Amino acid sequence: MNTNAALTVRDVNFSYGTKKALDQVSFEIEAGHCTMLLGPNGAGKSTLFSLITRLYDTPSGRIELCGFDIKKETCKALAVLGIVFQQTTLDLDLSVQQNLRYHAALHGISGKVADARILEELERLGMAERRFEKVRQLNGGHRRRVEIARALLHKPSLLLLDEPTVGLDVPSRTSIVDYVHSLARTGNIAVLWASHLIDEIYPEDRLIVLHKGRIRTTGSVDQVLQATGAPMIRDAFFKLTQGD
Repeated sequence: MNTNAALTVRDVNFSYGTKKALDQVSFEIEAGHCTMLLGPNGAGKSTLFSLITRLYDTPSGRIELCGFDIKKETCKALAVLGIVFQQTTLDLDLSVQQNLRYHAALHGISGKVADARILEELERLGMAERRFEKVRQLNGGHRRRVEIARALLHKPSLLLLDEPTVGLDVPSRTSIVDYVHSLARTGNIAVLWASHLIDEIYPEDRLIVLHKGRIRTTGSVDQVLQATGAPMIRDAFFKLTQGD
């Protein structure tokens, strides 16, 4: 086991009744890398995220965040985690600033420190000038930027993104993909990005391909291409997620 891993998942299983959603899932991710969790709809990506965030209990196997067991040291594990869910969770009737202040308070950050961090994160995302607007006035791409800023307020070591670009226009999607990859490179943060969109993958990314609850392969882009004998990731993904 890698003691420097930001996230360790070992032999995790999960079922909905008789339907097995995850089957002996194991992997690790480290800081400084964007790891793309790829899989078609129904592959088990959202179930895995629900276990990592403790929305669901892990019936078997082990999940650690920065060395903290998610079941035995839940508070310490979740304290190092930032997450952007697929469905927006912002309060539409509060301003951007109010949404972020509320989140900061939940993490014990208040007063000048909270306001300074809010301004810092919003400036990085080009949203500082809109911090006093109500969230319902923002388009989908700008709401996503606010959610990313919120996820980073408490300086997490691990950032989870569950298909955050679904439904966004191309410029908004490109901007968010670029920003998160830059964050992983320069911010010494580990990113696990669940997606089924091949064009969101960068050449330096690590890949985890999940299909029908099982991991089909892990590794760098080059390693996955070599292992599958495919010329492009799109072809490799097709090979790994057909049949069975």
